[in-house]
Amino acid sequence: MTILSRTLFVTAVLLTTPLTTTGTASADTGCTSSVPYVSGEGGYDTYRIPATLTTPRGTVLAFAEGRHDGVGDTGDIDVVLRRSLDGGCTWGPLTVVAAGDGDTRGNPAPVVDPRTGTVVLVTSYNSGDVTEAQIMRGEATAEQSRRVFVQRSVDDGRHFSPPRDITREVKPANWRWYATGPGHAVALRRGPHAGRLVVPSNHSAAPAAGSADTGQEPRYYGAHAIYSDDGGLTWERGFVDDSYDGVSNANESTAAELPDGRLYFNARDQHGTSAGNRLDSHSRDGGETLDRPYTVQSTLDEVPVVEGSVLQLEGPGGPLLFSGPSVPTARQSMAVWRSTDGGATFTKALTLSQQRAAYSDLVPLGRRTVGILYETGVAGPYESIEFRRLRVADLS
Repeated sequence: MTILSRTLFVTAVLLTTPLTTTGTASADTGCTSSVPYVSGEGGYDTYRIPATLTTPRGTVLAFAEGRHDGVGDTGDIDVVLRRSLDGGCTWGPLTVVAAGDGDTRGNPAPVVDPRTGTVVLVTSYNSGDVTEAQIMRGEATAEQSRRVFVQRSVDDGRHFSPPRDITREVKPANWRWYATGPGHAVALRRGPHAGRLVVPSNHSAAPAAGSADTGQEPRYYGAHAIYSDDGGLTWERGFVDDSYDGVSNANESTAAELPDGRLYFNARDQHGTSAGNRLDSHSRDGGETLDRPYTVQSTLDEVPVVEGSVLQLEGPGGPLLFSGPSVPTARQSMAVWRSTDGGATFTKALTLSQQRAAYSDLVPLGRRTVGILYETGVAGPYESIEFRRLRVADLS
């Protein structure tokens, strides 16, 4: 069965499932939290890697990886989606957006094209028979290795086009690992590049000829951006962080457009020797170059080695938010930080829970409310993916 036919078949079956209504009561919104994904349900062993956005119609889309074979990053993995018509209080049936069919599809990075309202989804792929370590060591064939795909939805996320391969546009020959996001991408609204779609991404490079390294060493990780100026039809590489010095190893990345038009990039530091687990920089030209190399963001030292999310709130004086766990040595205690100086410094605003927690993604739900979709659990951080509604007033 082809990817498209399997996707349509699974979607048709799941559309018969009743609407799930999970949430806790709240006087102003009807709920404060809900749980769109519970590991072990819906035919998947584990759900991981959340990504979310709000469409122009107000629908909240919650993407994730549905992992058939276990919690690991390798194997038969689908990109799945649930939609909410009430701000994340209740969720429609699970649909398969990109079916692995035995291979690995994931790292969802969704964004809305501001010109058309089309939802554009960029994802990553590799054969289910190879691991990240094997790919980084150069042991995978071109067909097995990491590739990049784009899909589009013109009906508010109800249906998506089949995945279209854009690897040749964005991945050089000497890169081995490749990952989009994960988490929401950015549509620029200000300045000369208004309308541009920017996807923060990361990669690993092959060692130089004659090196004794295998390429699996964390020093070969780097961050980069890809962008589209025509609504996701064609893509180009933007900046490339290619220091590969082992001091700062930029990995999974997130971005936000600041009120002054600059892009703020924040990245996971993958076991670099520098003192800190978060790195950041800015771009004044829509992600084509960085103003300076990635450097340690010391005011986020509580965050462990993990993916994080940033979101610029609209309105006068709106802060830049960052989400991530808040225990330096463990994936635990999801929290939100705020910055009022464009990412120069951050202050913790709110700790959501003391439970185990890992990946997250922030989404606007109006001027008074922000949503966060995040991995959490009691015994481990991958038991469920929760959606929490937060009052902006509580983050200031």
